[in-house]
Amino acid sequence: MDARPRLSRKVVASLAAARQTTAELPSAAMLALTERVVQFGTGAFLRGFAEYFIDDANRRGEFNGRIVAVSSTGSSRDTALNEQDGLFTLAIRGVERGSPCEQYRVIGSLSRAISARDQWADVLAVARDPAISLVISNTTEVGIVLDPTDAYDANPPRSFPGKLTRFLAERAQAFDYDERCGLIVLPCELIEENGTKLGVIVRELARRWKLDRRFRQWVDQAVVFCNTLVDRIVPGIVSADEAERMASAAGYDDALLTACEPYALLAIEGREDLRDRLAFAGGDRRIIVTTDIEPFRERKVRILNGAHTILASVALLAGLDTVRDACEDDRVGRYLRRAVFDEIVPGVDSPDADVFAYEVLERFSNPYVRHALIDLTLYNTTKMRVRVVPSIVSYHERTARAPASLAFGFAAYLEFMRGDIQSGRRTLGLAVPEDSSGDRVSAAWLGVDVESDTALAELAHSVCADRSLWGTDLTALNGFSDVVVEHLLRIVRSGVMVALDAHLTEPATT
Repeated sequence: MDARPRLSRKVVASLAAARQTTAELPSAAMLALTERVVQFGTGAFLRGFAEYFIDDANRRGEFNGRIVAVSSTGSSRDTALNEQDGLFTLAIRGVERGSPCEQYRVIGSLSRAISARDQWADVLAVARDPAISLVISNTTEVGIVLDPTDAYDANPPRSFPGKLTRFLAERAQAFDYDERCGLIVLPCELIEENGTKLGVIVRELARRWKLDRRFRQWVDQAVVFCNTLVDRIVPGIVSADEAERMASAAGYDDALLTACEPYALLAIEGREDLRDRLAFAGGDRRIIVTTDIEPFRERKVRILNGAHTILASVALLAGLDTVRDACEDDRVGRYLRRAVFDEIVPGVDSPDADVFAYEVLERFSNPYVRHALIDLTLYNTTKMRVRVVPSIVSYHERTARAPASLAFGFAAYLEFMRGDIQSGRRTLGLAVPEDSSGDRVSAAWLGVDVESDTALAELAHSVCADRSLWGTDLTALNGFSDVVVEHLLRIVRSGVMVALDAHLTEPATT
């Protein structure tokens, strides 16, 4: 039996002619489109998000451009992408309106990848390309930071903002600071006001590097740094068995096979005319251009991220492994739905919050995504402050009562921070996600007599009162810390499942 060929332009042409693949293929015309986008980052998220949106627009004839990706991490993904002529397969799998769905598409929007470390001159050559109109990035949450040691003449500058500043300076000089050659910058890093913060750093580097005054003026007038909100689960890898099954059906091997869910949302902050300038947004209802993305950010953070955070400790204490396991467990699943719909959603003042919540729980139950609960506990305490505490405060402001389900999740968080699950993982040689902000909570357990109801109550009240952790004194919310104590005592004495049974028999709070 002949070995399967590796994905390439030649393979796409052959499969298209023979009509022998289950994957949607790009046309030859799509693969000949001009490069119009430079992308900093080559990871799975961008492949399943930015590349997908551009590919979709190209298939509709609404953008007619391709992406050149800049790799900075030395991951060798640039080599893998170039070996496949920039092509890769996106496996879009999940549940839509209650029914499983699978779609396989060869993404043709990426033309090539360049290594910033090894081909910086080639990156600067892209800056001089008049067809480039858009910059996209995803360099992780810590990528948008000022590196005071960065240098203009480094080959390349160390940080992403440093690389972008040098890239923009090269472009401005090449076109004699013509404002018509400006760019739109869409950072996809998961931080609030990502575009604003990136713009501030670029301007600060220009000042520190003593760049031409005309450049700083050009940045102000010709470069649009947009705040964005991105939402799509892109786990990236699939199991070896799944990869083999897909390769057999598609008729080729793909070293960059990327998995994602069907749901996708890109919210971009800017004037309405920005949609026309972006072009790829077109009529795609999943791309929202608005003067204020804050309602969409709040909806995502409070409902999707908040549900993840309030679920993680409860489900881990129940012995569950994945988000889907938790959603399908009778008691944990009922608990999650009660917390989301009774206590979180009513306090979210944003578009279609209830509809979004139903979509979120459907996404959590995706049979194709293995989302480990332990991974959700990375920076667990910070996430509790940012994602859950606002819902606790909002509920109290609306009702003057404590949200019982969120209080249960807070009590489970306290028990989780006691550290038994983490110690068990370390014994097995498994990784324990970092949570340095929670060290104080873990330390509070030291020396506590867990047989003493009074000692446990004092611990709970003390942690709830810690303004430095939560940004507010949770004991000031009528009855909240008392409800946390009640739940914590049950969890410690009888286990989380017995405590859940007791909680779920109580009337729901609304």
